[in-house]
Amino acid sequence: MAARQTVTAWRPQVPGVMEVFHAHFTEYAYPMHVHDAWTLLIVDDGAVRYDLDRHEHGTPHDTVSLLPPHVPHNGSPATPDGFRKRVVYLDGSHLGEELIGAAVDGPDLRDPVLRSRVGQLHSALARPGDELEAESRLTLVGERLRDHLRRRVRPPAVRRDPVLARRLRELLDARLVEGVSLKQAARLLQAHPAHLVRAFSGAYGIAPHQYLMSRRVGRARRLLLDGVAPGEVAPVAGFYDQAHLTRHFRKLVGVTPGRYRGSAR
Repeated sequence: MAARQTVTAWRPQVPGVMEVFHAHFTEYAYPMHVHDAWTLLIVDDGAVRYDLDRHEHGTPHDTVSLLPPHVPHNGSPATPDGFRKRVVYLDGSHLGEELIGAAVDGPDLRDPVLRSRVGQLHSALARPGDELEAESRLTLVGERLRDHLRRRVRPPAVRRDPVLARRLRELLDARLVEGVSLKQAARLLQAHPAHLVRAFSGAYGIAPHQYLMSRRVGRARRLLLDGVAPGEVAPVAGFYDQAHLTRHFRKLVGVTPGRYRGSAR
């Protein structure tokens, strides 16, 4: 088999994310190197073997690997067909330097829930206009990573806070078109981002980003029924572009905006 190297990298507008890196390598091996960021890694095909702090590790499919900053490591294919991986490089806003030692001791985390959440995070990071969803998912991923690194046996109990949930809903309603980041909402409402997400989800049974998108789709439906073209509806309803509108509209309504507009009587 010929050696293959396919990479995609970008820097999303999501606080805490320094870079997203997707790669498919068949023969390439990383030499020893360091990053100034936390490396959150999942492998979709194949496997990677790597050395961290003079200990050998591996990355089967059900594993999430978290490599701390400033600690040398390498990486090479552990299967004949190489590996396909997805990486998010995170700054220290979600994981502090006090957790580096724990990550060195146990960088590979077998946690199906965490693995699923990291995959959902990558999906959101790849979609322009879904930054609030990506920020929310990253907040929950960071919380679960901290739980692992701090050796917590039980996850923290959900603390109900209906007043905070209502205040966040009112903020989302007020900024339906321009949107608001989770970091901004946390600052305005003087609450931790993770608590914001959990309080809102506990009160309304839906995540903040899902609520915001459903409200935007509702606004788009009314505009379409008034005869406004989908391309003109998108920015007025708070969507990044027409493709962003179409994706979420079809998910919630079952048809494209054009077909919905065409069905109006």
